[in-house]
Amino acid sequence: MTMPFENIGACVFDAYGTLFDVHSAVGRFRQRLGDRADQVSALWRTKQLEYTWLRSLMGRHEDFWQVTGDALDYALDSNDIEDAELRSSLMDAYLELDCYPEVRTVLESLKEAGIKLAILSNGTPLMLQAAVSGAGLGDVLETILSVEDVGIYKPDPSVYQLAVDRLQMEESRISFQSSNSWDAVGAAAFGFRVAWVNRFKQRRERLPASPDAEISTLAELPALVGVE
Repeated sequence: MTMPFENIGACVFDAYGTLFDVHSAVGRFRQRLGDRADQVSALWRTKQLEYTWLRSLMGRHEDFWQVTGDALDYALDSNDIEDAELRSSLMDAYLELDCYPEVRTVLESLKEAGIKLAILSNGTPLMLQAAVSGAGLGDVLETILSVEDVGIYKPDPSVYQLAVDRLQMEESRISFQSSNSWDAVGAAAFGFRVAWVNRFKQRRERLPASPDAEISTLAELPALVGVE
């Protein structure tokens, strides 16, 4: 049984896959893509993440908008799709991703309890502002942190340090939430209390750290951090 997190002063959220549904961009063009839609969406996401890790290892940083476009180009090419208009529409859709249905209610309950709320994401500031504004979350999220402030992607420890520095709070008082298992592991290795939002029933990673809790949606978070 998972023990509740104690003395939590801030909840910090990954954005893509945790608050926002990354597959909703392709979902808007499902009819146009036909039976290739799911494959394009999955490959787009896979290459997007791979390119962040590889660029970090190579010391060749480009921002997440560039990486997202490169990953989409790979996914479209792999599916023999040459359609500049569709490519442009998909990129625009990535700025207006759907948020998961429980997100608004959860954030409101945490804020009412006096817990600081922040996003810590690979996304660029403009991408994140667009997503937050489009989802109508600007009034509940107090802080938006981007890896562009350090020029390297998660799970580099300097990314997680951004939250400590900006929130002026010790790692042990910060609850970090991500649906990306590798991100949850990285945050746990850094020293956050971590809730892995395992939306897709994935297996646990075999890495030298583990999240403190596993939840299926963010609806379970308030109780975990002591908010009734």
